[in-house]
Amino acid sequence: MDNSINLISVIGPTASGKTGLAVELAKHFNGEVVSADSMQIYKGMQIATAKPTIQEMQGIKHHLIDFLQPDQTYSVAMYVNDAKKCINDIHSRGKLPFVVGGTGLYVDSLLNNVKFSEEERDRKICDELNEIYKTQGVDALLDILSEFDDKSAHRLKAEKNPKRIIRAIEFYKTTGKTITEQIEKSKLEPSPYNTIKLGLNFKDRQVLYDRINKRVDLMLDNGLLDEAKKVLSNDLSQTSVKAIGYKELIPYFNCEKALEDCVENLKRETRRYAKRQITWFKRDKEINWLYVDELSPDDLLSNAIEIISKGHLYG
Repeated sequence: MDNSINLISVIGPTASGKTGLAVELAKHFNGEVVSADSMQIYKGMQIATAKPTIQEMQGIKHHLIDFLQPDQTYSVAMYVNDAKKCINDIHSRGKLPFVVGGTGLYVDSLLNNVKFSEEERDRKICDELNEIYKTQGVDALLDILSEFDDKSAHRLKAEKNPKRIIRAIEFYKTTGKTITEQIEKSKLEPSPYNTIKLGLNFKDRQVLYDRINKRVDLMLDNGLLDEAKKVLSNDLSQTSVKAIGYKELIPYFNCEKALEDCVENLKRETRRYAKRQITWFKRDKEINWLYVDELSPDDLLSNAIEIISKGHLYG
C-alpha cells in the first residue's frame, strides 16, 4: 500500500508570482502553505524578503514564516525537520500541503528525503577557503574541489556559489568522504511524498527582470529604508546577514554612495539571484513549467489546476 503523502510544490525565481498562485491553488484544493524561503523565516524582515501579508494570504494558513529572530542561525537540516512536521500536521487534518518558495536547497532536500550529517564545522578550514575565494576567486575553489570530488565540482560550477563549494571542500577535509557520497547515501530511503511540481518561469527573461526592478521600487515606497536601518542595527546570524535588500544599502547609510547607486546595485543583485534560482531548478526534470509571460493570470491558474488534477492525487 502506498502511504506517501500527497504534496504540491510551487517553485520559481523571486518576483515570479509563486505566493499568488499557491494561495489560489490552496483555496481550490483545500490546502495550506509550507514556505521554503530561507529569509522569510526571520521576524522583522518583512519588506526586503517580500514576505506575504495577511491580505495576500487570503485566509490560507502559511507555515515556517516569521518565526525566528534574525540573530539565530538556521540550517537546511533544521528546515527539513520543521517542514516535515508541518506537512504531517496538514495531512493529518485532511488538507493538501503546498511547499512554496525559491530556496532550491530547502525544496530539494525536503522532497528528496535527504539525510544530514551532524558533523561539526571546522572554522579554520572555512577561514582558509574564504581567504582563497577573496584572493583568487570561485574558480580556484572549484579547482580544489575537483581534485577529490569532480562530480560535485561539475554540479556546483553553474551556480558558482562559494558558500556551497567551501562546504563541499570542508566536508571532505573533516570527514574523509565527499559531499557527493553523502548526498547519494542520504537518498537511499525513498521520499515520503507523492509530489507534483509546478515551476514558474519566463520565456523572455527581461520580463522577469522588469518585475524585479519594479518590486524593488515598491519596496522603497513601502518603507524599505526604515526597515533596513532597524535590521542592520541588530545582531544578525550567519544566515540572516545574507538577505538581499539590507547589506546593499549599507554604503548609503554610511554616506559612501548615493541612494540611487545602492538601489541599482540592489536590483542587480536581485536579478543575479533570480538567475541562480532558475539555473538550480532547471536541473529538475520533474517540474511542470508554466511561463508567466505567456499566460494570463486566469490561464496560469487553470493550467496549474489541470496539471494537479491530472496527477491522480484525487480519485
